[in-house]
This record gives sequence, structure tokens and C-alpha cells, in this order.
Amino acid sequence: MSVEVLKSKAQIERAREELRSRGLSCVRGGSIFRRVARRLGLYRTLNVGDEVKNWDVLKTVQFIEKTIAKDSAVLDIGAYASEILCVLHRLGYSNLTGVDLNPKIQRMPYADSVRYVVSDFMHTPFDDASFEAVTSISVIEHGFDGKALLSEMGRLLRPGGYFMASFDYWPEKIDTTGVPFFGMDWKIFSRREVLEFVEEARKYGFSPCGKIDLVAEERPLECKGRQYTFAWLALRKGTGLSGMP
Repeated sequence: MSVEVLKSKAQIERAREELRSRGLSCVRGGSIFRRVARRLGLYRTLNVGDEVKNWDVLKTVQFIEKTIAKDSAVLDIGAYASEILCVLHRLGYSNLTGVDLNPKIQRMPYADSVRYVVSDFMHTPFDDASFEAVTSISVIEHGFDGKALLSEMGRLLRPGGYFMASFDYWPEKIDTTGVPFFGMDWKIFSRREVLEFVEEARKYGFSPCGKIDLVAEERPLECKGRQYTFAWLALRKGTGLSGMP
């Protein structure tokens, strides 16, 4: 699949079980001692991952394992507290970079092996065609700017490279007007908006990697009074294209 949807809460639980069984889960326990120690700044590294984001992390990992060599350059955008680079590091991927505006990103686990950069991921300092893959776990729905995002992803990816993203979703439009998230506008993508984004991506040299399934069944997620699910997509940059419309 190129685009698919989290169908049920059970899928979230099964995904975390698989990550744990493979020794890849990086979500730490939440004991009182740990919570107090984090509040006091006694832990040097951050607590990463989110039990809700199991399905999309696993989907991204499985796709990368099938398509990307372990020495390939992989970038995660919005990487602060994201689990994906930690999981890939445990799998033996050796050329990993994370970018985020939060300066605390430098305290992420495996900072001696993973390159963490403080920057706006819409305007990164990296050279053109620096990466074989770019990942984004529950990031693009915050302050969404499709054209700016696709322009930068097209610039950063090498020909044949992949852009993978998960995001909040429900087939019918859910209004989030006046409901900010992380100080930015929050977008729960509708079916129409996802298809529009995929079509817009074609102008920047991207195409879907497979079939598109946007059928939703359950609403396993709830936040700020809205109930919805996640969607996940994988786009491939064509060969010989500049990534500009």
C-alpha cells in the first residue's frame, strides 16, 4: 500500500507487541520515580516514543526494511521525542539524521551515533539530494503547508528516494478551526485532502508507491474533543527530477 489507514485500536496494541518482541521498542516505563526524575532534569536523555503511535512507527520501519539499505542516509523531520530513529539505530541503520526546532533534541538517545540538528524542517541546512528517505511521524498536520513541505522534501531526496509520513485522519472533514496544537494550526486530514496532497506531490516529482486505501472503520484516537484515526503514506521521488514544480 502507498496510503492506508489505522483501522482499530487493536492494531495499535499489536504493533507495540511486535516492536517489543523484536527488541525495538524504545518507549520507557512511567514509574513515579522516572516521572519525578524527568521533571527535575535528572535524566540526560529524553523519554521518546508514544504508545499511541505504535502502528505508524511499525509501518514506517517495515517499509524502510524492505526498501532502504542500512547504510542509506535517512532523515526524520520533527524528530524531537520521536521513536523512529531510535528504532532504526537498533536495527543497524548507520546514517541517521533528525531535525527539529526544539533545542532539547540534542538530548535524544543515541546522540553519539545519530546526528541531531536544530532547524525548521521546512527550511533545512542540508545539501540538495542528501537523503534516500525522509520520515515524519505525526508531524505534518501541525502548521501544514503542503507546497513548502513537498518543495523541501523534493530538494532533500535523491532520485528514487522515499517520503513517508503519518498524520491525523478521518474520511469526512473534522473542523479544528481555533484549536491550536504545539502553538500551530492543527489539521485532521479528510479523504479529499489526502488525495489532493498526493496529486500536488506529483508536481514535485513524487508518485504513490502502491494502492491507496482511505477507508476508516474505528476512531481509536481522541484529542481536544475530536475523535479520529491515523493515516500513513509513502511517496517515491522519480529519477532525473529536480523536486521543483
